[in-house]
Amino acid sequence: MVLSLALTFYVAARERVFFEENQVISPDISLGPVIAYFFGVVVVLALVLFFIPLRWLRQVFRVIFALMFGWGVLIVAGLTLPSVAAYALAVIAAVAWLFWARVWLHDLLLLIALAGAGSVFGFLFSPWTFMIFMLIIAVYDVVAVRFGFMVWMADKMSESDTLPAFIFPKQMSDWKMGLRSVRIGDLKEKESGEREYSILGGGDIGFPLMLAVSVFFKTGLGGAVVIGAFALVGLMGAFLIQLLWLKDKPVPALPPIALASLIGFIITELAF
Repeated sequence: MVLSLALTFYVAARERVFFEENQVISPDISLGPVIAYFFGVVVVLALVLFFIPLRWLRQVFRVIFALMFGWGVLIVAGLTLPSVAAYALAVIAAVAWLFWARVWLHDLLLLIALAGAGSVFGFLFSPWTFMIFMLIIAVYDVVAVRFGFMVWMADKMSESDTLPAFIFPKQMSDWKMGLRSVRIGDLKEKESGEREYSILGGGDIGFPLMLAVSVFFKTGLGGAVVIGAFALVGLMGAFLIQLLWLKDKPVPALPPIALASLIGFIITELAF
């Protein structure tokens, strides 16, 4: 969370200079289309995973993820390096993940992709709009985890050698483990002490980044840092809930993150 916030703020600061120089104004996208788009994607993805055999989807998903990671590297590098170097790094990152996916590389590229997405998409929303959207998605997260839908989707994605989540191995040597070794279904069958790694959904990091960037473009770095700090508190709260209460069970991390972010957001509204 800390690394992603730091990288996102750096990219957003570079973007602000670019937007100001080119007189680009945020369109402040309304809430309705965003909610419809999000749940539309969820429904379509669920239907695809349910009806289409994974052997037909594996390579398609892998190419999509490789393009997503390459795009993230391009956004981050493009604001600092010459265009040729940025495109070259993006291609190298995408190809490396596609043919040599390791846990450490996957996590690194996911972090960069989320920082790029947070800095770009956070600019498109007003803070209140995205805060409400985040709270709605937090409710969905609770329902989806409670009824096993989220775990089912993650398991299906992991079977296709793709997973929009961070992977945290317990052993240092396992950071070099291939992504094909990660299976959500294996985690469900083991006690917490027997699990070789833990999973944190990319959205649990990506959504707070977008909110922080939205606040950054409205009030500046101070308010964005407050949002990031409270989001981190919420993330640690989710960890404590799993550790002390819902042992051995999947925990929806976004609700405590969203609630803590809401507190931080109210403070920024009053203080900045």
